[in-house]
Amino acid sequence: MTSDLEVRQHNALTNARYEYTETQANIFLVLLSKLRKEAPDAVYQITVPEMERATGHQYNYKQLRESTKEMMGRVHEITTRHNGQQVLRQLVLFKRIDYLLGTGSIEIEFNEYATPYLFDLKNNFTSFQLQAALSLTSKHAKRIYQICSQWKDKGETQEMAILDLKKTLGLADNKGREDYTEISMFKKNVLDVAVKQINEKTDLLIGYKLEKKGRAFRYIVFTITPRPVATLPDLVPTAQPGIQQSHLDNAARILDELRITNAKHRHAILSSAAHVTEVNRYNHDLKTGKIKASRNAGGLLLVRLGLVAPKTPTV
Repeated sequence: MTSDLEVRQHNALTNARYEYTETQANIFLVLLSKLRKEAPDAVYQITVPEMERATGHQYNYKQLRESTKEMMGRVHEITTRHNGQQVLRQLVLFKRIDYLLGTGSIEIEFNEYATPYLFDLKNNFTSFQLQAALSLTSKHAKRIYQICSQWKDKGETQEMAILDLKKTLGLADNKGREDYTEISMFKKNVLDVAVKQINEKTDLLIGYKLEKKGRAFRYIVFTITPRPVATLPDLVPTAQPGIQQSHLDNAARILDELRITNAKHRHAILSSAAHVTEVNRYNHDLKTGKIKASRNAGGLLLVRLGLVAPKTPTV
């Protein structure tokens, strides 16, 4: 799978209201890369090794099975037209998902009502770089990258209500339930994380402008500057002698999650087999509770690797 492969989806899907986990989003992205416009009724197949090569993550059947089980019941709300009338359509994408036991392969067949939004694109589609989207570890960054890709030729998105954006990201519903009601928390946990990852890993440089109505921020506009794919940093580092590629890819993802972005630190870590091993061990210990790092897990890792000095307590 080449790093500059471009994939397309209907704008209605780009702006649909639904929420995928990172794993579910990656499954769908890999699936998008395999679609053939001349074969909308075909049964498509993905494999566990293919998923691992594309994403740098390690998967097993149980993990993927739980993810696709939820995807089968995930409703996508899209705005479309039917018989000349604008409608809000609730759509399930998949007709069936079969696991071919003992082969590592998964067969997927689309719902016939979903195929127009994947194959009959004409001029109403969003195109984006597959490997860039796969490299984003924030599920919200993946969606915001696709939304911004729709408007990359315009320089900025249309003004959208923050509440509508939250609904698109699965952070709010029509019953008044809403995550990150404080704008500062929405910025910190969603917008700023997405902007940072997109600017570091994709063909877009983005920012955002918040606009008030009365005393509260109600609207958002993303600003977008495309850049040539050739100028991008390596999205997937190349393993050095003594380092397995899967271990290196996993270490790079962990550094992203811990927000270790300093180029000097990342190069020192990812070029050392010992450091890559320690990053993977540290992440495992962190996830299983063997290491407690309630405030700055990334800073603690840098200290353990000897790349920064521990802070001296003030007296």
